[in-house]
Amino acid sequence: MGAGWGFPKGRGVIEPWLEAERGQLPLWLPVAFGAGITAWFVLDDARQWVGFLVGALGVAASGAVLPGRSGRVVLLAGLLLAAGCGAIWWRAESVSAPVLARPTIVTFEAEVLRVDSLSARGLVRLVLAPIARADLPPRVRVNVDVAAVPSGIGVGARVALRARLLPPPGPSVPGAYDFRRVAWFDGIGATGKALDVVTLRRPPPRAGQDLRAALSAHIEAKLPGSAGGIASALATGDEGAITEDDSEAMRRAGLAHLLSVSGLHVTAVTGATMLVVLRLLALSPWLALRVQLPLVAAGAGALAAIGYTWLTGGQVPTIRSCVAALLVLVALSLGREALTLRLVAAGAMVVLLLWPEALAGPSFQLSFTAVAAIVALHESPHMHHWFEAREEGVARRVAREAGSLLLTGILVELALMPIGLFHFHKGGVYGAVANIAAIPLTTFVVMPLEALALVADLVGLGAPFWWLTAKAMAVLLWIAHTAGSAPGSVAALPVMPAGAFACMVLGGLWLGLWRTRVRLAGVVPLVAGAIWALATPGPDLLVTGDGRHVALRMTDGSFALLRDRAGDFTRQVLGENGGVEPEALAALAERPDARCSVDLCMADIVQGGRQWRVAATRSAYPVAWRQLVEVCAVSDVVVSDRRLPRACHPRWLRLDRAVLARTGGVAITFAGGSIRTVREAGHHPWLDPPTVEPPFSAAKGDRR
Repeated sequence: MGAGWGFPKGRGVIEPWLEAERGQLPLWLPVAFGAGITAWFVLDDARQWVGFLVGALGVAASGAVLPGRSGRVVLLAGLLLAAGCGAIWWRAESVSAPVLARPTIVTFEAEVLRVDSLSARGLVRLVLAPIARADLPPRVRVNVDVAAVPSGIGVGARVALRARLLPPPGPSVPGAYDFRRVAWFDGIGATGKALDVVTLRRPPPRAGQDLRAALSAHIEAKLPGSAGGIASALATGDEGAITEDDSEAMRRAGLAHLLSVSGLHVTAVTGATMLVVLRLLALSPWLALRVQLPLVAAGAGALAAIGYTWLTGGQVPTIRSCVAALLVLVALSLGREALTLRLVAAGAMVVLLLWPEALAGPSFQLSFTAVAAIVALHESPHMHHWFEAREEGVARRVAREAGSLLLTGILVELALMPIGLFHFHKGGVYGAVANIAAIPLTTFVVMPLEALALVADLVGLGAPFWWLTAKAMAVLLWIAHTAGSAPGSVAALPVMPAGAFACMVLGGLWLGLWRTRVRLAGVVPLVAGAIWALATPGPDLLVTGDGRHVALRMTDGSFALLRDRAGDFTRQVLGENGGVEPEALAALAERPDARCSVDLCMADIVQGGRQWRVAATRSAYPVAWRQLVEVCAVSDVVVSDRRLPRACHPRWLRLDRAVLARTGGVAITFAGGSIRTVREAGHHPWLDPPTVEPPFSAAKGDRR
């Protein structure tokens, strides 16, 4: 067996394999560290976290007594597992801040920490630090209507406002986006909306807007609509001017990554700066003979990357891309290969050390998976032979480069699809084809034209460049809408089991990071995870945590909504978690297999080989006690956003306000009687945070 797998005979299996893979072992350092972070998120409480730490240190101790390279690998793996778990635990405790205990309406003064324009929605989002208010969280996020925002507002300004605040919400239903966890690590203890005009008590320290806001406003004035929004996103990271229709088209076409400032944008800015600086300096023979111009250009590129990161708001994805760009520049300065899997692993390790919570978010997973997949493909000997430059005719060269670009796009889409399905419950099918046109268009046409327009605006000559930029933006949006609206453009999947996702991640890493034939073993968990995900039935009944909204899978497989006027956000959440497009959600009252009045709905469905009757209240008006009790008696499941009478005894499950207050949103699969709730067991800090609350005031509309 050893010889067949490329190992020397008579030397066992593990040691020869590790020796053959010694160049790949460093790639597993961030994987082991990330596994420790994942364990902290998955395990429930401090007792289990301590147990994991002890177990990981036990693994390290066993590695210390094992001989050879295998002992060193086990030792380092155990230490990294413990370090990852400890790092995220420390990080979660270090950002601890009180959270608002209950919804309230409050008047307060605050210092502005951040200003984000959401002009497509007619809003401005402010992150505020309340002043001299121990009864409020130290940081709150408030949406304000554009008309209610005073001119001259900026970071450091002092404002007064009246707002309705509520605690950061958790997932509406199991598997939905958990803003509560994200807000915890961002230090945001409340979110809400301003009810009146915001008063400017003190202008920001610097007169006028900050550079980021001023640049966004300038771009959006030159390019109205979504074109200006995309241009602002490329220049400053501000996506607020992009309409929801265009944003959804970009997501469906697999082009949403173009809107989030990341590796593509940082690389374009860094590379363009290096090219311009190098060409300009090379015009001087004296400098060319006496100065290492590539090093000077690399330094200029580093400054450009840092400046661009600062300009775009210094968000974690941008910082992550900046770190990776700086590592590439260091490698170039040392005469090493510019981009390798080791460099990608080093960038991932730096980010996880600084922001271990980033591992749980889709941004980290998508960006590093995409880069790792591209680099792994190009490092493959067979693919390297295909991609390398050679003497050939123009037609053959264009065909080869187009084929390599298509192959890279397909690989990236396949690598990213499990992540997209796990987090967003849908993935673009034509993303590889759309990106073949969209990425070069954005990198080599849109961004250079926008940069030229901004520079030309300094002397009042930017109009022609803005016209060209608008035309290029129109082509980009056409690509997005064409790919996003094509038949079968989106693959939808209900909530994917975490175990299935873990299997696919492990299989993908095993295939991508090893070089010997042992890597082929990664196909087993990869395929097993995919089969597990596809075989897992979607929920038949989704109930939001407030009991107001219900989505029911009917006998024919379609989903129907209890309330006819559910908002776009609610429709999107219920549709995605049910594995259907939001537009496919029909009104339950219009179904022939349901009986609905203004106040109550009943539906009979067949799932899991038997008939189920589901009843739900659908208005704020009371239902006669006797009628409600009779409905309960003949129903299997009863859902209500109010407290049901004690005499209400459904045949199987009762979900009223009192029950949902304990469970949060609920997802039910009738086949097998599976019930999942938002409030599962666990004692992570955001689930039971320290709280503050203003005093009750009947005059302000507070209710006990």
